[in-house]
Parts: sequence; C-alpha cells; structure tokens
Amino acid sequence: MPSATIVSIQAATEQLDDLLDRASHGEEIVISMGDKPIAKLGPIAAKRKPLPYGLLKGKLIPRANFDEPLADDEREFFIPRAG
Repeated sequence: MPSATIVSIQAATEQLDDLLDRASHGEEIVISMGDKPIAKLGPIAAKRKPLPYGLLKGKLIPRANFDEPLADDEREFFIPRAG
C-alpha cells in the first residue's frame, strides 16, 4: 500500500477541494503542522447492505442431539474447571 501524501496546513487550506476529491477516491492525506502530523483525510468506508433475513434457511441443520448436555470433555472446552 502506498504511503500517505503529507501536506502542510497552508497547502491543505489552499487545495482542500482537490484533497477531498483525492481522499474520496481512496487516497490518504496527512495534514501536518511543521514536522508533526495532526490530521488525516481519507475515504469513509462504504456502509454494507444488510444480509436478507432467511439467507441460510435450510442450509444449517443442527445435530439431532444438539439440545442434550455436552460430554465432560466438550463442556470443559467451553467452561474450564477452576483450579
């Protein structure tokens, strides 16, 4: 991944429209005061579309004994004994 572009506060003020456009296309821009970075411009992650209800209907089939107590070794995997 390429490194971020570093610009001074003055340059950022003068080129804000261009920097925002570049950030919206995935570029990271760091704004610095002297040698110290103080802010970062970058794209906002796109909001994911929610999965439709029932997407896995009929594809996940529980074991016939899924509601029976676990065997001791299986239970210890989830709830270790103290001591």
